This record gives sequence, C-alpha cells and structure tokens, in this order.
Amino acid sequence: MIIDPSETTAKDFHALLLGSVSPRPIALASTVDKDGNVNLSPFSFFNAFSIHPPVLIFSAARKVRDNTTKHTLDNILETNEVVINTVNFPMVEQVSLASTEYAKGVNEFIKAGLTEVPSIKVKPPRVRESPVSFECKVQLVQTLGHEGGAGNLIFCEIVLVHAHDSIFDENKRIDPHKIDLVARMGADYYCRASGSNVFEIPKPIMTKGIGIDQLPKNIRESRVLTGNNLGRLANIEKIPSPEEVKLFRESVDVEFLNHAQGENKEIELHRYAQSLLQLGEIKKAWLVLLSTDENF
Repeated sequence: MIIDPSETTAKDFHALLLGSVSPRPIALASTVDKDGNVNLSPFSFFNAFSIHPPVLIFSAARKVRDNTTKHTLDNILETNEVVINTVNFPMVEQVSLASTEYAKGVNEFIKAGLTEVPSIKVKPPRVRESPVSFECKVQLVQTLGHEGGAGNLIFCEIVLVHAHDSIFDENKRIDPHKIDLVARMGADYYCRASGSNVFEIPKPIMTKGIGIDQLPKNIRESRVLTGNNLGRLANIEKIPSPEEVKLFRESVDVEFLNHAQGENKEIELHRYAQSLLQLGEIKKAWLVLLSTDENF
C-alpha cells in the first residue's frame, strides 16, 4: 500500500501515524493558567531529546475535529511552566479518563481521582501516583501549522525530578518491571512495558561487532536463524578460533546430533544454536554453528 499524505484526510492519516509510530511514551502534563486553574491531560507525541541541558518535548496538536487548541497549550503560553508526569499500569485507566474534553476550568485531577502534590520550582502541581514527575520550564513552543492536526512542539527544560523510591533496583537504576510503564498505540490500544514484554539486547557501544556481512555463508543464509538471531551473532568482536571449535567438537554438547545426516544435521544444529541464543549463550551458539564447518 502506498499512501500520499496530501491525498489523505487528516483523520485517516492521524490513525495511520498512531498505529505505525508506536508504542509511544505518555506525558501526563499538569499545567495552570494565569489565574491558577489546574489542568491535567495526557499526550503521546512525547519523548526525551537532550541530557545536557535536560529537555523533554511533547506536542499538543490542534484538534483534528474542530481545529481548536488544547487547554494545556493555552496554559503553557500564559505561564511557560509544566510538570510532565510518567504513566504506569496501576493508573492508566485514570489517565485515560483525564483525556476527556472537559470544559475549561474543570480540574482533571478531581475527575480522574488523581492526587495533586505541590511542586517546588514551578506552579503546576505534580501527580502523586506517577512513578516519576519532571518539573519543567518551557523554553520554546514551535508551531508546525495552523490546520486541524498541526502540532505544537513544547520544549521543556527539566528543573527538578521526583521519583518514587520503589522503582529503583539495588544499583539505584530504574527497574523496568518495578516502574511498570505503559505506552500508547493506535485506536484504543496500549502496551505494558514490563514482565515478558521487556527484553535485553547488548548495545554495541564499547565493542565493535563484526557485522552480518562477516558471518559464514551457511550461517548468513540459514533457513532457521532469523534476522534477530543473525544480529545477535554478529554483535561480537571476533569469531571463535579453530582451537576453541576443535575442543567443543570433542565435547558431549554435539554428540546427540551425530545421528543426523547432511542437510538435516545443519538444520538441527541451527535450531540448537537458536535456542542457545534465546538463553543468551552467544559463545556456545557460535561453537555449535561452527562445529560442522570444515574450515574449523
């Protein structure tokens, strides 16, 4: 399917973006207007963009339906302050309720049953139930257009952070299973970033992976190994040496495959290596894959 934005309605293209650019973290933004009236609203066009200075950006887009602006944006233009509260699973239904288009002056904290806590460096309150809250000064509002659906990028410099003690592990790092964040997808869908949905991939920062192009041909063109499997295999600095392969070949690890012949043997070896990769045993997976290679 080929889709041209200029030939698509804003409503339909909005649905396409929300369904394809996902999951997206949620900024639960609390603001006040010049008279001190509190507003609370979630936004999923949101992320972190700088560490020094620490800057978060979210977009309060004009409504597609009637091209009006949101109270959050109006308040920020009046005060240049916002608190961005993160959203986790225990509060996601309340956050969804806070997205209701209540009239100006209605406090969504009260409607959603969330708790206001005074901030220290800015006027808008933070959300007690949020695992992390960022007090922010707004540095810039970049308008992207004036039609319905046009974004307004709100550049927020973090001036203070509040984080629940319970979300940290013994090394003082945030544990994804404890913070239990949720993210927005298309239509009515969300996803939960904890449990079996969370997995680790070693980052090639301190080391330089050999790359998939350097994998032996029979591995690179395997009928069993997936692109993810190949990426994990290629994220090493060097292939095991012939001496290491020889020692492994003499071990019991591959004896159970000796009954397999020719092509079937390679398929079984690749399946075994795949299971090892899933367990994080990369070196052993390499040794299994090379155990039938005549060059080793």
